[in-house]
Amino acid sequence: MSRTASLSAAALLVGLVAGPSVHPAAASAPPGPTAPAAAQISARHQDSGLAAAIAGLPDADATAALVRVGGREGVWRGSSGVHDLRSHRPADPDARFRAGSVTKVFTAAVALQLAAEGELDLDRSARSYLPDLIPASYGDVTVRQLLNHTHGIPAPDFPGTTVEEWYANRFQVHVPEDMVRSATSKKPEFGPGKRQHYLNIGYTIAGLIIERVTRDSYEDQVARRVLGPLGLCDTYFPGTNPRITGPHNHGYQRMRLDDGTTGLRDVTVWGTTDGWATGDIVSTTADLERFTQALFAGRVVRGPLLEEMFTLPEVTDFKSGEPAAYSVGLSMKVLGGREVWGKTGGRWGYNAAIASTRNGSRTLVYSVNSTDAKGQDMNKVAENIMVAAYGMP
Repeated sequence: MSRTASLSAAALLVGLVAGPSVHPAAASAPPGPTAPAAAQISARHQDSGLAAAIAGLPDADATAALVRVGGREGVWRGSSGVHDLRSHRPADPDARFRAGSVTKVFTAAVALQLAAEGELDLDRSARSYLPDLIPASYGDVTVRQLLNHTHGIPAPDFPGTTVEEWYANRFQVHVPEDMVRSATSKKPEFGPGKRQHYLNIGYTIAGLIIERVTRDSYEDQVARRVLGPLGLCDTYFPGTNPRITGPHNHGYQRMRLDDGTTGLRDVTVWGTTDGWATGDIVSTTADLERFTQALFAGRVVRGPLLEEMFTLPEVTDFKSGEPAAYSVGLSMKVLGGREVWGKTGGRWGYNAAIASTRNGSRTLVYSVNSTDAKGQDMNKVAENIMVAAYGMP
């Protein structure tokens, strides 16, 4: 599949049938916990902390939550909330959802596989692979720096500055090369390798490099190398289709509505071509759990290159000045006194995460239909899930 065909495509705690394009209808505020299915939880090997973390949905922070915990320390499955705010049917625990920046883990894994095969050199410049796209002003940026967010390339420009304006532009198709041109037309934020700034643009460029070295589409490479071998049958790239195909729970975003009031709007139908190799994947908790367990067991990226995913660059964050928290594809936080590695993701109406201890003894995957999925602070329900699974930071 060519990209033309497929496009015609916050750190851990604190830290396929196309239909017509339609405008999602505004939804009223979520009902309280007495609404049908609002507190319905189905679980195996019940864990009271995890059950409490997702109880009472829908509420002001989220309309649904799906959780899977696995590993040697025990298995837990839970779901809460509603499929949508009109029918109030129970949330589908097997639903597909937008996983956002969890996509970056798939991109990083493919890049590291190519490096292991000698098809990609992490220390080679991005410009050497894309001389027609990367200008000389960014000639020293390496592939590794793209993947660990130390490249210094600023974000591209997108139309709008508010969620209402972004919603109005939700069906606009973004081309990866155009996003790269927009970003690299600006001055660097810092010298390559000097600081860390978590941005999507590095992974957009990495996706284009994967296409250049394989002479294949990014999506087909992920499918051939990861989705197929692991049997991730419910994971796919939506391309220009703004709908989620197959069973899914609706996502909502608090914003200004057409009548001037503030409330929840159904944002389930929203294009994701601005994400592409950085954040447009659709998946399920079961698929992401299988992926996470295989990744941490060394069955996706094999050999010494896997350590790239567990090695933090020795630089400080561009904004906070804190030590770098992002490796190649993952991020790390100490929770409950131990290192937890993983990746969160957010698209409007949906927050998702994968996480695991380094030895894979306890894995976590969640999807939270949050009402402010791209807010500056971590969603409260998602935060409670993370703490219940691993402990306090």
